[in-house]
Amino acid sequence: MMKSGPAAAVLALTAVTVACGGGDAQIPVPQLEADRILFERGTQAMEDENWAIAREYFVQIRDNYPQSPFRADARLFIGDTYEGEGSDEAYVQALNEFSDFLNLYPTHPRAAYAQFKVGMVHFHQMRRPERDQTETISAIREFEAFMAQYPPEHELMPQVEERAREARDRLGHHHFLVGQFYHRFESWAGAISRFREILDNDPSFSSRDEVFFFLADSLAAAGETAEAIPYFARIVDEFAESEYVEQARMKLAALETTQDR
Repeated sequence: MMKSGPAAAVLALTAVTVACGGGDAQIPVPQLEADRILFERGTQAMEDENWAIAREYFVQIRDNYPQSPFRADARLFIGDTYEGEGSDEAYVQALNEFSDFLNLYPTHPRAAYAQFKVGMVHFHQMRRPERDQTETISAIREFEAFMAQYPPEHELMPQVEERAREARDRLGHHHFLVGQFYHRFESWAGAISRFREILDNDPSFSSRDEVFFFLADSLAAAGETAEAIPYFARIVDEFAESEYVEQARMKLAALETTQDR
């Protein structure tokens, strides 16, 4: 039976006919740049988003060319092909591949890429703010590990910081929704605790104005006027474009008037 696909490419490149002592002999030549050719074809298949085909080429390099200079990158690209497929099962495989790379090549120049990708696999699986945030927490942990291990000028750092910010905001919005629930039912202690937790754990949370407003409103309703005033004031002073600025200004004036009496 005629073989086709990546396997045929390997077979075609692992034996050549050479002249030897006046006769022809079939001499296996395992390398003969087969690893390079497989790598190039795998890379092209990845560019075409033919994930399974690309993975076959890279697996051939991983399994059959232990001394190949392409082997480490092939391992990473196997993870990339699984990530590209984007299914729950594929994400599990991608995470395994990138984690294995870090275990096998902790000091490799591309270990940073593998660490970034571990974070990204969790990032892809983050759920909406009202749902379980296990993957979000894992993504934050892996991005923070990257930032702790690699210098600020690393070429991947801008992407890591951007994704970490998105993940932290997702987690912050999760806690905010819980705080809003308590606020809606006038459970002021629960609301205050949740809103403070957001600000304590993530001072750079992107929707701080919203947290300031509901925290201040909860504090005011709980009779903590002196603590509420600074939060309303911060919205007025720092978030001129906020949708809460006018309400904050009105509530601030009312609280200050009450205090002056």
